[in-house]
Amino acid sequence: MRPIYLNLIIASLFSATLLMGCNQAATNEKGQDGEKKLVVGVTMLSMQNEFIVNVHDEMAKKAEAAGVELITVDAERSALKQVEQVESFIAQNVDAIIMNPCEVEASSPAVTKALAAKIPIINVNSETSIKPSAFVGSDDVESARIAMKFIADKLGGKGNVLMIHGYMGQAAQIKREQGAREVLKQYPGLKLLAHQTGEWDRAKGMSLMENWIQSYGSQINAVFAHNDEMGLGAVKALTDAGLKAKVIVVSIDAIPDALQAVKKGTLDATVFQNAEQQGSKAIETAIKAANGQAYDKQTLIPFQLVTKENVAKFLK
Repeated sequence: MRPIYLNLIIASLFSATLLMGCNQAATNEKGQDGEKKLVVGVTMLSMQNEFIVNVHDEMAKKAEAAGVELITVDAERSALKQVEQVESFIAQNVDAIIMNPCEVEASSPAVTKALAAKIPIINVNSETSIKPSAFVGSDDVESARIAMKFIADKLGGKGNVLMIHGYMGQAAQIKREQGAREVLKQYPGLKLLAHQTGEWDRAKGMSLMENWIQSYGSQINAVFAHNDEMGLGAVKALTDAGLKAKVIVVSIDAIPDALQAVKKGTLDATVFQNAEQQGSKAIETAIKAANGQAYDKQTLIPFQLVTKENVAKFLK
């Protein structure tokens, strides 16, 4: 039988060990600086889209540097899935939500639900009809104006144009069509031969272009694609048909493949959309909102026309 004083020492040591363990757990949960680690839920339109991936990569980099935990999910272009993902973030009681909306209307309930739960929600790159806590992106109407004005200038205000839409119902698609049509109205000599969705996808853009080549052939003077993926698909189809030298192709985003194509002269122009700034500003805004600090309700990052003459400054 051990002496009473020995039992007391063992009990004291055991209690101290438990206390140290609890303190360590608390430190892990709160982070090394002793403050609670912020958790941000992120739902992206599609992680199969290079531009969207670039936006997310910058968010992840910025979050890591700030000691913020990101929970990222892929909506896979489904607004219904996106709303469910936001509901899951609300159930997890995240500190803020960043949403790259699939659709203007169908993704809007996610905003309503987040705001009702008093969780700040930031839309990045694309918009919803319901106003979120903040929006970080660019003016998509302006991007299309820049692209279509380039085509109008190159064609001298006369010619036949094809337009490849993005995913129908998404803000970028709606606004890029709006901007393109604004410019078309200014040039009565420009005729819109046909327009259809390529769903932001290179293979679908190529297939659509192949069908149009069958229908219109040498009547085609220019193509405006709502993003580079579809624009590059159109370039491939036109090249294979031996028509590219006679057709101007312009698209939007300035992804690396598009910049290389502009450098080579196969893609006539692209419109630079700053994925890094969009991702970075989205995280900055989410952190400020989560911490109850003042933040900008809208951050618009300018677009820039990229041609063979200035492409070197955009290449990394």
